[in-house]
Amino acid sequence: MNSFLYNLEYYNLDKFEFTNGKVIEDAKVEYLTGGTPEYDEDGKITNAIVYCHGSGGNYGSIRKLQDLTYPGGPFDRTKFFFISISGLGSPESCSPSTTELFYEFPSYLVEDMVNFQKQFLEEKFNITHLKGVMGNSMGGFVALTWGVMYPDAMDFIITMVSSYKTAGHNYILSKVANEIITSDPNFGVEGYHESLSRTLRLATQVTYSYGYSKEKYRSMNNYELDVAVDDFGDQGLFGDIYDVQFQNKALLEYNIEDQLDKIKADVLIIAINQDQYFPPELDGIPLSKLIKNSQLVIFDSELGHVGTNELIKIEDDLKQFLSKF
Repeated sequence: MNSFLYNLEYYNLDKFEFTNGKVIEDAKVEYLTGGTPEYDEDGKITNAIVYCHGSGGNYGSIRKLQDLTYPGGPFDRTKFFFISISGLGSPESCSPSTTELFYEFPSYLVEDMVNFQKQFLEEKFNITHLKGVMGNSMGGFVALTWGVMYPDAMDFIITMVSSYKTAGHNYILSKVANEIITSDPNFGVEGYHESLSRTLRLATQVTYSYGYSKEKYRSMNNYELDVAVDDFGDQGLFGDIYDVQFQNKALLEYNIEDQLDKIKADVLIIAINQDQYFPPELDGIPLSKLIKNSQLVIFDSELGHVGTNELIKIEDDLKQFLSKF
């Protein structure tokens, strides 16, 4: 990862209250910072960009920006201060696995993910206004919800391969994954059973099967496809079944379609033509019509949903959008 990123750090909130009233004390936050902070006359950081990762990700997902942080680049590390947070419900931040509450962890919503970040930013950095919030996939849910809940809290929002609601095939994928998980007779039983790892592996294979484009999958022979499916499943071995199940539950509840008019920030919507999770015609284009102060950029990537690893393709568009800030 680029040298502009500093060491990984941890912080603990004295307590965090969920929207359902449940409280977690000593709530852990995993985060990474980088770039160059600028301060106003009151000593507050004025140029912070918060990065929100996708499902199954963590603070390290900010590596998608690494080729664009050079001086003079869109995400110029001499002009912006980056904070990448492992979100609520993700391993190593406050989550079912990290707290060891597992199935007794409080149910949460995307709104809770936002409040978790907001409380952390205020307590740790005394930041009350952000230069921007950006997010990839599920992180886009978080970024847009930031804009809906706290419309005066940022100057811009960037959402990448994301949407304004969980619907259609995305709803089905999350629903089926949770059905697989909760069908394991050892799920929710005291103690951690070996079968849960096998079950999580299967659920991960289902949800990750839309990761690449249809074209990329068709270009692979059956052996390569077998290897890819095995690799998808192996990703699940790095996670925790309760973290995944609780996160899926939160995503199933996500729908801010009728609240998008609350957003005041300038919004850049990035979509990929070959994205199977969030096809532009179903998500990016309708989203751009629902947000009055938005700009839409669509590009091609055989990588499909994970094509945001190729943001260099839209370097000029990013530079033009961010030059205003």
